Amino acid sequence: MPKPTTDPVALELGVDRTSPVPLYYQLAQQLEAAIEQGRLAPGSLLGNEIELAARLGLSRPTVRQAIQSLVDKGLMVRRRGVGTQIVHSRVRRPLELSSLYDDLEAAGGHPTTRVLRNTVEPAGAEAAGALGIAEGTDVHLVERLRYAYDEPLALLRNQLPLGTVDPDTGRLETTGLYRMMRGCGITLHSARQTVGARLATAEEAAVLAETEGAALLTMERTAFDDTGRAVEFGSHIYRAARYSFDFQLLVR
Repeated sequence: MPKPTTDPVALELGVDRTSPVPLYYQLAQQLEAAIEQGRLAPGSLLGNEIELAARLGLSRPTVRQAIQSLVDKGLMVRRRGVGTQIVHSRVRRPLELSSLYDDLEAAGGHPTTRVLRNTVEPAGAEAAGALGIAEGTDVHLVERLRYAYDEPLALLRNQLPLGTVDPDTGRLETTGLYRMMRGCGITLHSARQTVGARLATAEEAAVLAETEGAALLTMERTAFDDTGRAVEFGSHIYRAARYSFDFQLLVR
């Protein structure tokens, strides 16, 4: 794999002027691929805009439009007094029964967690129905803010039947919930999951370092152990600019 660089001019870039694809879009696609493949180093400043335009024979507005499209995707950020900075590529997560913490750790995302709430409260109708318990039955409620690459990525809300696992706050901030459950002898077997999207409220935007009305991905999941018992109901939101779900579709 090529070594990462901090200089887009050092990459093998080119545009096809006979293509109907706009020139700015061609350049943006190549820069995005370089970020996704790790050939443009995260955290570095994107300099040499003039040199890049001259080398490709493009106008500065064309190069600027390409860069802005990547800013809009969350792959670059403009910092006043600093310049345009490359950030880490979007977290892509397979749709399978796995922990976000484990997935980020395996991908080198350096996950960290801040526990916002860890308490016992009566289950509402939705959580009770998912967990197969009577409404009002006490459950553990855990709310966490999950970081990847030192940026807030997801707000996680989980409700657990009492007696399944002791959600110790200190351990929740150093490991994933599913890893804790496995350590308590719970064998996760299957899950029912729904993925959606909506706009961030002002409160959610503040927690996730987004703007009010920014796009969020939502996920609700009920996980079952190998006896068929519901052991967790999760209601999570993710920054759409920094996160996506991957699907594998098979022909039947």
